[in-house]
Amino acid sequence: MDKINKCLKEWNATVEALGQGKQSLLIRTYKTTLKEFLLYPTVSYALKDNYLESFQKKHQSFVEENVLPKKKGDKAEIKYYATLENITEKSAQSTGRLQKYYIWTPEHVKSYLRNQKAYVWVLRVYELKEPFMAEPTPGAIRYANLKKDVSTEGIKPVISDAEFSKIKENL
Repeated sequence: MDKINKCLKEWNATVEALGQGKQSLLIRTYKTTLKEFLLYPTVSYALKDNYLESFQKKHQSFVEENVLPKKKGDKAEIKYYATLENITEKSAQSTGRLQKYYIWTPEHVKSYLRNQKAYVWVLRVYELKEPFMAEPTPGAIRYANLKKDVSTEGIKPVISDAEFSKIKENL
């Protein structure tokens, strides 16, 4: 049985956009050597009064509905697993052309990048057969290791093979 405990920490709205097929990539200022990880929802962005301004208008109601993960005490629900299919390097200015593949505003992406190189991570996202309630990992900023392994048996891709191939081709 396949199991994993490595997580990428990401805003819950972005995790849900990935998990519901509204987004297929992440834009980062760094590369990764990880080829697979669980998507661990975070909420720090939601503490800002103007957090919705970071998201495209057409996605703002989705973001409001998905701003916070399901929680039980200190534990947050993990529902998705992702494989890293590709990383490409882009200039910060060229990331606006990719906006149909993400829910943030191009301005937010440029602000995040601060004129650094953009690394575009193309992710294939899968829904776990059973959601998992995970404890937070103190001090973890980008990645977290869970105390308990999560099964990846019975996972299902959130978008079809044909849709994902088309996205990869367009990117």
